[in-house]
Amino acid sequence: MTTAAHDPQDGWSLPAWCYDDPEFFRTECDRIFRPSWQVVCHISDVPRPGDYHTLDYLGESVIVVRGKDGQLRAFTNVCRHRGARIVDGPSGCVGKLVCPYHAWTYELDGRLSGLPLRSTYPGLELDQHGLAPVELEQFFGFIFVRLENDGGPSVAEMMAPYTPEIEPYRFEELRPFGRVTLRPRRVNWKNVGDNYSDGLHIAVAHPGLRRLMGDGYGIEAMPHVDKMWGEILPRPSDNPSERAYQQLLPHVPHLPPERQRLWTYFKLWPNVAFDIYPDQVDFMQWLPISPTETLIREIAYALPDDRREMKAARYLNWRINRQVNTEDTWLINRVQDGMASRSFSVGPLSEQETCLRHFCTKVRERIPAARNPQRPLPGWSLTA
Repeated sequence: MTTAAHDPQDGWSLPAWCYDDPEFFRTECDRIFRPSWQVVCHISDVPRPGDYHTLDYLGESVIVVRGKDGQLRAFTNVCRHRGARIVDGPSGCVGKLVCPYHAWTYELDGRLSGLPLRSTYPGLELDQHGLAPVELEQFFGFIFVRLENDGGPSVAEMMAPYTPEIEPYRFEELRPFGRVTLRPRRVNWKNVGDNYSDGLHIAVAHPGLRRLMGDGYGIEAMPHVDKMWGEILPRPSDNPSERAYQQLLPHVPHLPPERQRLWTYFKLWPNVAFDIYPDQVDFMQWLPISPTETLIREIAYALPDDRREMKAARYLNWRINRQVNTEDTWLINRVQDGMASRSFSVGPLSEQETCLRHFCTKVRERIPAARNPQRPLPGWSLTA
């Protein structure tokens, strides 16, 4: 019987230069992000024919639109004539997709159906110039797209180990609770993700979560998903918002007993997260802008529930997590600043830092240059 060779870098972080290097950033956009699934919205955001949502990232604009036949499709938001953007804004409803530059007109299924002065384009075949399609997948009501298919798993395959846990939450019936917010951060995208999956800092840097969960915060890593979780303790917190949440969170009839007080977090490779609470479900993704800039995009969804206790619990959830977000922002800024020091290259990872170890391994597999502790000479990506 043979066993896989031990990788001496398994117990070490990615080197600091990977968090601010322009060439590494371009490489990970191509090798990590273009083939990855990105969440756009929920099916409740596009209920009628003509409803659309857009997602801008990596210099691309993707539009998800519901056709007249009820089907959801995704396309690049780019006219096939001169490359102009077709629709503006994050969402809307249209009868047709009409380019504002020269009025090339596309049906909701992406077909080019009309253009002015058509006779002046000899030999033009309309069926060859429809909108460029983008791969789309629905998973439990959430709509994902990916720009390139490198043979990687579907969202359903990624989440398969946790499907039984998700099923009781009735994801397909969720409705928007609030609006999409965009929060720019002057850090590398990996620092946001590292922090999200880091279980060791909870007891140190998040006193509110420590009061709510004690030492019961767990983490585990599957091939494509990290899972973190903690159960809300019955012991009253001395913080007013936390104590009120503990007291007011009502029984949720569709959840089993073991999930009535459980907060669960899932991070899908490489940058999409779902925070699943008894009272609501939040999604968050951190989109890379530059080597040291990231845009955090998030929104909450919830099942219709007019109980006053549930409305109060959702408000208190927001207050609690607003403080957690403030603490995390402070932390990731400190890390990004510290990585600029010449004294720091890589750091040791505890055996308990399961998710961070797993993430570093996946990055090194896709970009072997990440094994170099020091910044390589420019042009390394041409041969690596």
